[in-house]
Amino acid sequence: MRKVVIVGGGIAGMTAGVLLQKAGFDTEIYEKNALPGGQCTGWKREGYFIDNCIHWLTGTRPESALHELWKEIGALGNGVEVHEKEMFFSSKLNGQTLTFWRDKERTRKEMVELSPEDEKEINKLIEYVTMSETMTVPVEKPFDAMNPIDFMKLGMSMKSMGKVMKEYGNMDINELAMRFKHPLIRRAIVDYMPSGYQAYAFLVSYGTVTGGNGDIPKGGSLAMSLRIAEKYKEYGGVLYTNASVKNILINGKKADGIMLENGEQVEADYVICACDTDYTFRKLLPDKYMPKGLKQMYADRDKYPVSSGFQIAYAVDGVFGELTGTRVFSCDEINVGNQTVKSMSVQSYDYEPDFAPVGKMILQTNFSQTEADYKYWESLYTDKASYEKRKTEIAEQAIQRVIKEYPFLEGKIHVIDVWSPMTYTRYCNSYKGAYMSFVTTKQAKSITVPGVVKGLDNVFLASQWLMGPGGLPTAAAMGKFAAWRIMKRK
Repeated sequence: MRKVVIVGGGIAGMTAGVLLQKAGFDTEIYEKNALPGGQCTGWKREGYFIDNCIHWLTGTRPESALHELWKEIGALGNGVEVHEKEMFFSSKLNGQTLTFWRDKERTRKEMVELSPEDEKEINKLIEYVTMSETMTVPVEKPFDAMNPIDFMKLGMSMKSMGKVMKEYGNMDINELAMRFKHPLIRRAIVDYMPSGYQAYAFLVSYGTVTGGNGDIPKGGSLAMSLRIAEKYKEYGGVLYTNASVKNILINGKKADGIMLENGEQVEADYVICACDTDYTFRKLLPDKYMPKGLKQMYADRDKYPVSSGFQIAYAVDGVFGELTGTRVFSCDEINVGNQTVKSMSVQSYDYEPDFAPVGKMILQTNFSQTEADYKYWESLYTDKASYEKRKTEIAEQAIQRVIKEYPFLEGKIHVIDVWSPMTYTRYCNSYKGAYMSFVTTKQAKSITVPGVVKGLDNVFLASQWLMGPGGLPTAAAMGKFAAWRIMKRK
């Protein structure tokens, strides 16, 4: 039986593991942390559960290929309940509120009532959001293995996306916002996504929710990861946690296996690197093996930036409907990282009653952070006392602004955890603290990197970094593609 060693027990690694075990291979996953899941995780503080990852899961709509993959690996199906998101998010400015609802017509009416002079552009936006609902993540086979017929089928499955790309493909999020006259509509659009994102990303994200393809599986991020891990074990896979890998053992044009940080060597017929690609080619393999497309994106930091977040979790004594969903509002200035922010968000997890004690709720704030911000945190991290002090200062300022926006929270809210871009680097070896892969700006072409390592016949890549914008669906797809390549060699 052929043995496959997988470095990294995140979604990509576990997806590859499940599919290879199911196909009759002998696999082992080596994960550096105590729990599987990578970025798709969560943790407890003071009796509350903090969810790190899933704001929505693309692929919850039945009958799509991605949905079938989620079912196959145990993320969905088998009675897993799915919470249907009623709203995408809401934004408030100068006493007015605009909500992007799951119900597009409700959103359209609300926008037109708010700004009749923008009606034509509003109708157009909603029309193209509907078209964007056809967007899917291809999971059948790797792009480099697809033939003309495959590409034709893919194009037909989401043919409306061609019109979306023609209209919005050469526009960034700020330019999309400027198509509208009303300041709240402008603000709402730029509130949700970091500067630099292409406009179509907003339409696709919103369309994922309106199309019923972006709901939230019961239990959130960690529960989903543990379900996949259990499926992997059911098929006979072996998952080692607290098992850091030092490097891949290279012998000529192939890998003989891996070496763990404790010096133990593990033999393998195939090796899958299912981790951050910067870490892969900085630690596990010599950088001479890095694919050309990845080198290009790492080299051009302006065209292919990454983003991270500074996040705060709050415990709330009480349950308040006014806080349901994700809400963005203006606030007094706060310096977070290298930037001064004038707005902030709070997201409620009240759809998961088990995330908080009875009669209470948990809220989270995420301040988007750039690469410049990461440099700030990286420098500060060298002095742990200063690092912790600054995190506490920001959290204290943030909670006061939340109370100012929601006065009924006075005396009923306190901070239970704070984490920065450095947390992602420490926990997941994330490049510049990013929790998604490269942002493809309008100045750059999208690059999809084949999951092979030229010069090494039996080493494969499975990572969200191989295709923008990354995230859980991309990680699962890349895991499947790595498994597909090995199966083809059986």
